[in-house]
Amino acid sequence: MRIISGKYGRRRFAVPPTFSARPTTDFARENLFNVLGNLMDWEGLDALDLFAGTGSITFELLSRGCRMVTAIEKNRAHAAFIAKVAKELKTDDLNLINGDVFRYLHAASKQRFDFIFADPPYALKELAEVPTLVLTKDQLNEGGIFVMEHPKEYDFSQLPYFNQRRVYGSVNFSIFIKEAGRKDA
Repeated sequence: MRIISGKYGRRRFAVPPTFSARPTTDFARENLFNVLGNLMDWEGLDALDLFAGTGSITFELLSRGCRMVTAIEKNRAHAAFIAKVAKELKTDDLNLINGDVFRYLHAASKQRFDFIFADPPYALKELAEVPTLVLTKDQLNEGGIFVMEHPKEYDFSQLPYFNQRRVYGSVNFSIFIKEAGRKDA
């Protein structure tokens, strides 16, 4: 796993070969962050990384200046790896929750985020429900952005706040922007 840019840029961490996570490719991640960089300034934002996997998005967000990143990862080994990398980076700006994303979203704390990223396993039977759940739990601040990584078979363009779809090889991102004053959800 490589952190692309920011204060931890170019740092590499060896992901154990036993991991079942499918990390977002460097190519797709770099292109996504180029697009998002034109839409928002990361400095001081609060972010939520759902299905954190190896933590590649989590650490990219921290590296680019997010104030706090909450990462939700159910798999104990993956969460332990994320904790290990955070310790190596000497960051206190990570709130790691070793738990189920759906339980977390259904509990819907009062915490709100400027940026939410979700990369569920492509074989997850509830994958199609994730964007609706995220958008209806009111955890995204006005002007906030939600990005859903998904296989090409899914089309989320009819959902509230949909802005654009980006495709990088086999990786698809649907981008939602919660525009101030818009009442889609």
